[in-house]
Amino acid sequence: MKVSLNWLKEYVSVDETPGKISQWLTDCGLEVEGLEKTESVRGGLKGVVIGEVLTCEKHPDADKLSLTTVDIGSETVPIVCGAPNVAKGQKVVVATEGATLYSPDGDGFKIKKVKIRGQHSTGMICAEDELGLGDNHDGIMVLDTSAKNGTPAADFFKVEEDYCIEIGLTPNRIDAASHLGVARDLVAVIKHLQPQKSIEVQKPDISNFKADSKEAVIRIIVEDAEACPRYSGLCISDVSITESPSWLKNRLKTIGLKPVNNLVDITNFVLHETGQPLHAFDADKITGHKVVIKKPVKGTRFVTLDEEEVELTGNDLMICNEETPMCIAGVLGGIDSGVTDETRNVFLESAYFDATTIRKTSKHHAINTDASFRFERGADPEMTIYALKRAALLIKEIAGGRITSEVMDAYPQPVKPNQIDFKYESADRLIGKVIERSVIKRILESLEIKVLKESDEGLLLVVPPYRVDVTRQADIVEEILRIYGYNQVELPDRLHSSIVESPKPDKERIQNLASDLLSARGFAETMNNSLTKASYFDRKMFDAGSLVHILNPLSQDLNVMRQTLFFGGLETIAWNQNRKIHDLKIYEFGNVYFKEATKEEGGKDKLPGYREQQMLAVFMTGNLRPESWYAPLQGTTLFDLKSEIVHLLKRLNIQLADCQVKELSDDGFLSAGLRYSLDNTMLFELGEVHPDFMKEFDLKQEVFFASVNWELVIQLTNQKPIAYIEIVRFPEVRRDLALLVEKNVRFSQIESLAFDVERKLLKSVRLFDVYQDRKIGDDKKSYAVSFMLQSNKKTLTDKEIDKVMDKISRTLQKELKAVIR
Repeated sequence: MKVSLNWLKEYVSVDETPGKISQWLTDCGLEVEGLEKTESVRGGLKGVVIGEVLTCEKHPDADKLSLTTVDIGSETVPIVCGAPNVAKGQKVVVATEGATLYSPDGDGFKIKKVKIRGQHSTGMICAEDELGLGDNHDGIMVLDTSAKNGTPAADFFKVEEDYCIEIGLTPNRIDAASHLGVARDLVAVIKHLQPQKSIEVQKPDISNFKADSKEAVIRIIVEDAEACPRYSGLCISDVSITESPSWLKNRLKTIGLKPVNNLVDITNFVLHETGQPLHAFDADKITGHKVVIKKPVKGTRFVTLDEEEVELTGNDLMICNEETPMCIAGVLGGIDSGVTDETRNVFLESAYFDATTIRKTSKHHAINTDASFRFERGADPEMTIYALKRAALLIKEIAGGRITSEVMDAYPQPVKPNQIDFKYESADRLIGKVIERSVIKRILESLEIKVLKESDEGLLLVVPPYRVDVTRQADIVEEILRIYGYNQVELPDRLHSSIVESPKPDKERIQNLASDLLSARGFAETMNNSLTKASYFDRKMFDAGSLVHILNPLSQDLNVMRQTLFFGGLETIAWNQNRKIHDLKIYEFGNVYFKEATKEEGGKDKLPGYREQQMLAVFMTGNLRPESWYAPLQGTTLFDLKSEIVHLLKRLNIQLADCQVKELSDDGFLSAGLRYSLDNTMLFELGEVHPDFMKEFDLKQEVFFASVNWELVIQLTNQKPIAYIEIVRFPEVRRDLALLVEKNVRFSQIESLAFDVERKLLKSVRLFDVYQDRKIGDDKKSYAVSFMLQSNKKTLTDKEIDKVMDKISRTLQKELKAVIR
């Protein structure tokens, strides 16, 4: 949120520097994230003065240029000017040598002494748009003034310097989403730091408000008082829609708003002054002279002010006339009911809407406005009338209208302020310091929290309705402490702590170990949102009943909790490939979430009826290594991904010898792949992403995906701690076998049988070639397999080696019907 310092000073008398004020605001909970000096005209017209054209002659070498001499007060300078309207005797605006002017797109150019067609030019006679004072570029600005030559243009045009304070407003502090709200906190801080100083928030006076007549006949009908507890309005006639005065435009531009016209600018001004959103309707377009607040039926079509058509849900609160909707309540106006240049009669709205209703509508239709930002967090029900009168008086002053109705106020059940029984003991305990009771009372009263009763034990407090975040004793303590100052609470001399046994296994350490390994092997870690779109799970492979839905989703793309890391990874790959990054190796650790059919107690820190599980997702796509002169490009394959997963598990001392392996074909996410399980629990599965998903995410090249059950990995890591042994001093021996086997025989079967035969001497089994050809039979294939043998105690003899290989050969022949070639 942006705040103008000059604007802020209209409500609180403070002479401190912008930096000091920013520090005070940060200390009281309104963190200042940025402080920027601004000018109502970019650059502040520094080096620009008022001058007088003394002579003006045609340029001897250019038909469209003129040679002038201009008195700029301190001296007379020659200037070559290309404007058609330049003439002797004119008062003009001159950018002197060294001045910097800024174009509308923000680029600046410095005025230098130059020679134009052989003639010297020192300075520049400026047009309106070149100074940033308007859009006119038909000619130079000619002033009707008796101003002294050399008068700074900044003084003549009353250029205003200001500071824009950018506050990182937390969601609970909507009471500070206005200049008056910030002023209220600033006054509380000053009262505490300088108790001798008499200072109050100076709200603009509206005591002279009165209706000029009662001729307007607009009737307010609230059909849904729960969604609209308060609705106020009044009519203003004979307004004139024009450009806003400079002071109003400057205020809005400082906080980043673009001025539109006087009426719209006034409603925006009052919004940022008071925090109360307003809406101006063209009264002549209100059919039946009725303003009806209701929820139209589901399916009703409505065109918003920005020409977007939306379909109402049946729960959207609308401001309607007798026949049709005119405005989405608290969110955005309609295209047919707003103020235009032809508007003469206005109905001005100031309301208090239910926060939940507005938030649901805003999020469902993905429409975020300054009004919805405030209403969905909780507006002030007592501010509607004040803001309405304040805006009406400004409209009357600036747009020349007449107030033609009394204030109409539908407020059947006034919002009651919250009462809190506050105990001093709570403050002492939570703060860790005893603060003087008189100081506590003074701080609370400076925050407009009234003391209803007082005793030695505490205070009975009345909290104003605009403080929606203050509902309990702890909130009162927070209010006291943020004004008293967190830095004023001394650190204790002793630090008390207890020794807590760390849980085993250390999940964070194992995850960091895995992350370090994958990152060292060229993978990049990603982090995707746990919220995703429900449409991803409209497939047979998912159980719709197990989806965890979000009650108030931020958007329809973030309305359920994810059940897999698969979709987030594909979104990441698609995003990168759309930016010409095709070679990717990424991984992500994250939880997936499920709703359970039974609501059994889930144990400590687990919600009954729900389950979450930590997974690891790994993706590879594109080329295995970057393009280079010394090696040909090699595309990533499924076996490259498998090698990375096996390498990771091996580093964690998890062996795959005991795993059950299942081939996957056209299974869910994958068109082909493998699943490794232990006791029917999936350890990991990997494969090539199914073409249906490739098409859905518009992916142009093969993508390989692995999903690892990280919770099972943690369990297995704990069961098999890594032990270090001495390096074997004796040589290892390699023997190769060429095996002709049935086509359905897997290498893992050969590996398993070999280790069953010999576990002591056999160290590894590797497949280094696969051959298939019609010559050996369509149902046959040939494996070339290497066997590494080694003893920890001695050098193996040929006899010992041949004995082992003979046993392995016979077992393979018997169990797999293998033929030794």
